[in-house]
Amino acid sequence: MINDVYNARILALAADIPRLGRLPAPQASARAHSRLCGSTVTIDLVMDGDKVADFAHEVRACALGQASSSLMASHIIGASAQELREVRDTMWKMLRESGPPPAGRWEDFKVLEPVRDYKARHASTMLTFDAVVDAIGQIEAARAAAE
Repeated sequence: MINDVYNARILALAADIPRLGRLPAPQASARAHSRLCGSTVTIDLVMDGDKVADFAHEVRACALGQASSSLMASHIIGASAQELREVRDTMWKMLRESGPPPAGRWEDFKVLEPVRDYKARHASTMLTFDAVVDAIGQIEAARAAAE
């Protein structure tokens, strides 16, 4: 039921989002928006080589978008570009194809597993992932163009 989605853990994550705000000099910024619910996540990213060195975000989203963004902010520093793409794909498959939740350092995202039963909530849950992968792509493109 809907109470499984909006459980105490998700509400606690939504109420305590780390790394809020904007970075003074990001290498890339990206915005993801859900037309369905109006949620928006804007992220700033700095990478050192292939690893995330700094991250900040503005989150104007429902509780699920907030919880997902909260978890991202708690886990992103030190993550590689490939790792972030993989966790985005794993989350997508978890929600859309009933795949398993992320494992390892990303296993906290399992709390969002009940969202799979509410298709209208998938987009807001994925906003932070989509914005992060977009920013990584921007940084990689800028590096390639500079070479």
